[in-house]
Amino acid sequence: MRKVFIGLAVFIVVLLAAAALIPIFFKDKIKERLDKEIAKSINARVLYETNNVSLSLFRTFPDLGLSVKELTIVGKDSFQRDTLAYLPDFNLGLDLMSVISGDQIEINSVQMDEPRLKLLVLKSGKANWDIFIPDTAATPEAQDTTDFKMGIEEWKINNGQIVYQDLSIPFGVNAYNVQHTGSGDLAKDVFDMETKTQAERFTMTYGGVNYIENKKLDADVTMAMDLANMKYTFKDNNFRINDFALGMAGSIAMPTDDINLDLTFKALETDFKNIFSLVPGVFTDKFKDVKTDGKVAFNGYVKGIFNETSMPGFGVDLKVNNGTFQYPDLPQAAKNINIDMSVKNADGNIDHTLVDVRKLHLDLGKNPVDGRVVIDGLEPMKIDGNLKAKLDLAEVTKVFPLEGTTLRGLLDIDANAKGVYFENHMPVVTAALNLTNGYVKSSEFPAPLEQVNVTSTVVNRTGNAADTDIQVSRFKMLLDKEPLEGRVSIKNLAQPQFDADIRGVLDLTKLTKIIPIEGTTLSGRLNGNILAKGKMTDVDAGRYGNVQASGTVQIAKLNYKSIDLPQGMRINSAKATFNNEKVALQGLDGFLGKSDVQMDGTVSNYMGYLFSENQPLRGNFSLRSNSFNVNEWMVDEHTGQTVPASTQQAQGVVQVPANLDMVLTTQAGTVIYDNLKLQNVKGKVSLKDQIARLEDVSFNTLGGQFSTTGSYDSRDLIHPKFSFGLDIKNLDFQESFNSFNTIQRLAPIAKLLKGEFSSKFNFSGELGSDMMPVMSSLTGKGMIEVVEAVVANVQALAKISQLTNLKEVQNFTLKNRGFAAEIVGGNLVVKPFDFAVGDIKMTVGGTNNVSGKVDYVVAMDVPSGKVGNALAGKITSLTGVQNLNGLERVTLQLGVTGNYNDPAVALKGSSLKAEASSLVKQVVTSKLEGVKEKYNVNVPTNKDSLKVELARKQQEMELKARQELEQKRQEAEQKLKAEAKSRLNKLLAPRKPTTSTPADTTKKQ
Repeated sequence: MRKVFIGLAVFIVVLLAAAALIPIFFKDKIKERLDKEIAKSINARVLYETNNVSLSLFRTFPDLGLSVKELTIVGKDSFQRDTLAYLPDFNLGLDLMSVISGDQIEINSVQMDEPRLKLLVLKSGKANWDIFIPDTAATPEAQDTTDFKMGIEEWKINNGQIVYQDLSIPFGVNAYNVQHTGSGDLAKDVFDMETKTQAERFTMTYGGVNYIENKKLDADVTMAMDLANMKYTFKDNNFRINDFALGMAGSIAMPTDDINLDLTFKALETDFKNIFSLVPGVFTDKFKDVKTDGKVAFNGYVKGIFNETSMPGFGVDLKVNNGTFQYPDLPQAAKNINIDMSVKNADGNIDHTLVDVRKLHLDLGKNPVDGRVVIDGLEPMKIDGNLKAKLDLAEVTKVFPLEGTTLRGLLDIDANAKGVYFENHMPVVTAALNLTNGYVKSSEFPAPLEQVNVTSTVVNRTGNAADTDIQVSRFKMLLDKEPLEGRVSIKNLAQPQFDADIRGVLDLTKLTKIIPIEGTTLSGRLNGNILAKGKMTDVDAGRYGNVQASGTVQIAKLNYKSIDLPQGMRINSAKATFNNEKVALQGLDGFLGKSDVQMDGTVSNYMGYLFSENQPLRGNFSLRSNSFNVNEWMVDEHTGQTVPASTQQAQGVVQVPANLDMVLTTQAGTVIYDNLKLQNVKGKVSLKDQIARLEDVSFNTLGGQFSTTGSYDSRDLIHPKFSFGLDIKNLDFQESFNSFNTIQRLAPIAKLLKGEFSSKFNFSGELGSDMMPVMSSLTGKGMIEVVEAVVANVQALAKISQLTNLKEVQNFTLKNRGFAAEIVGGNLVVKPFDFAVGDIKMTVGGTNNVSGKVDYVVAMDVPSGKVGNALAGKITSLTGVQNLNGLERVTLQLGVTGNYNDPAVALKGSSLKAEASSLVKQVVTSKLEGVKEKYNVNVPTNKDSLKVELARKQQEMELKARQELEQKRQEAEQKLKAEAKSRLNKLLAPRKPTTSTPADTTKKQ
């Protein structure tokens, strides 16, 4: 027995060890196949860190659990700035035996914790989830060659967020705090799929209207799935929105791109309380204690084809008979609620929709509300309806709970409309809305809004839009004893005429206590008077002289902070004065976030901007600041927390607003941006036609002086463009390397140089979604002047020194040396420039790119006596000259290629004459043309190519002629020297014969 227990213990230990070791053995294999499958099957950016991938056998036994943390899927092309899915914790259950066998890895389960999914369909019908790459080579009989097999039997979502927007309809669904489970054998063609879904908040939108808003969703659905025929049939199901239960029957078929809908639905329960739960603000913790009575009938259908060009037909019927509700802690009930309405659309053409509210009646305590309306079609729209209500607001609060709020006043509504509505045509309308002695008081703020009186009418007796008369003949109120009053008149909706007079004090602190704005903090006081009278035709035509407008608004201690502006804005004081043509802002003093600002300026064409389409708002402002922190405005879109610029992820391209024509003249003592502190910032920024332009912007930073002009063009958000001209003086090499990403990528040598440089450079290109330059699009040209630089520890120079045995070229100092450079397609092309290191004359030129590759030519004019024996042998083989000692200098052509950090240096050629500059110029010019041709930059046409080729051949002939002439000159010079030497020997030699060799004295001459 003891052996049995020992054997069992050993078996358990081995089993546990295997369970622990299997994930280790197979992690790399699964990671490799996962990457392969993503690359082969998904046309999107799938982002995750290798360290966030883990395997476990314990948590998913008998399956092998694959977990990926912080997984993000971002679309491409039209969706390159949209995150399709962010999955903080994504888990797959893999069939263990399929992993071990290695053929196809079978996925049995999927679980997502706290996912954020954004499903988007553009107006064109293109969907962002259509990211799977089709196998164009596959045939119906071909076997699946994927590394993963979808045998999923169950899936789960914990606390998810799902947003669906279809701009082509337009239709949208938002669901928050989603719990979802599903099961079904997806490996089969025919099976039953069971799902359970709950959402704490569910909103459904169509055409910009929220038909269901922030309701609780609970859905249990069983569907018969026929994957072979792409048909899905509802079986047992129960959809519950708040307390309203709905059943569905029928099918959805998608055998082609069309969606064939044949669905019916109806309320599963007939109590009035169920549909009452859908009324906004009703479904609270106290809802279960609400007394209700009455019956409801609700049913409908959707039938027909849905595709890019057609909609299915639909219909809905709702009846409420003798409905009643009363809250337990309120004295009065709403009674006699009777509704009889239908919505019909037989052919799917949305303009043919018929809405018929045959009856609408309810008594709110002692206050009756009656109405009816028939809307036949949407464009044009035939209307026949009326609404009548006399409400004592104090009585209404005895029926419907408004916690912490007191209402009083008499509201009288009497409206009738009959006729057709379309462009420049109105129904015949007579409507009146009057509020007498209104009173509003909130528990959150003790000061009431009182003595509210509004008298308004809308009248059109002919059906012509030109005969419409809208009058708010009186508007008056007291907010904590401070008055605000006015009147507004609008006539002729075809060519509107307006007449408004508003004056008084608006205390925003008090107002937002009475009418709170969610997620917004607003306080301060506005005191002013506004008069405006005129015709919109004059505004549209810019005839502002025909418009009477005047007024003054004093702003004091204004504070504003919201979710969209978490940094906040504070205006201590400002004055705005306006007339027909412009608004003048005077003496604005305040803060944007923690940065102080002072501003003056004017805004013109504000009427055209406010009241007409596509008219620009023009302005000219002067902004001053002692210290402005740009980093404060770089915030995470989800948390609102400040994020350093250097660590920001791609948040999307900034779009310059349309219809703005603004000029901002700026002066700031200090501007903080990322890790830079800019001093004495001056310049002008203009915004026009969705382009931002910098004009004469100057500042000091890193010990250098900068001035720049340029532009940022956001008209094409997929390919935003920029162009800049930089004038830099006395900038430190190493500071520039540490501070600018572009220099790190294009000129890494700056890290090793000690000293300063100046530059005048123009460059342009395209920005990516992170608002950083796309290096492959970068082009530019300019001059760089080395003020002074200590050159040391450069790998290329060390290898040149090793090859040539010239130690002095390893470390030296450059002063006041300039060179020209170009940027083409992300390649830096350094044009040939000369400098001297002792008695060595050097010419350097070539290219390096963002991947760290270099291709340079170095020509060195060296005294022949400094050439070592090993290098002399190579020069002899290249030139055919056997003895270098008879030459004063020799030119070496060196090639520096490969990786910047470990380049290869080789002797490419040699010459016995000083031609370093022309030699390097030829090579670099050839490289520059090659780079331009590769990136299609200024590539010549066929006609131009012929000219270029003729010019190149002419240059070659001229070079060859110069070389031949130089060779003849050198031969003649040598011949002349030899003849002179011979004659000198004869002159100095004794006349008697001798056998000794005469002394060579020519070198002394």
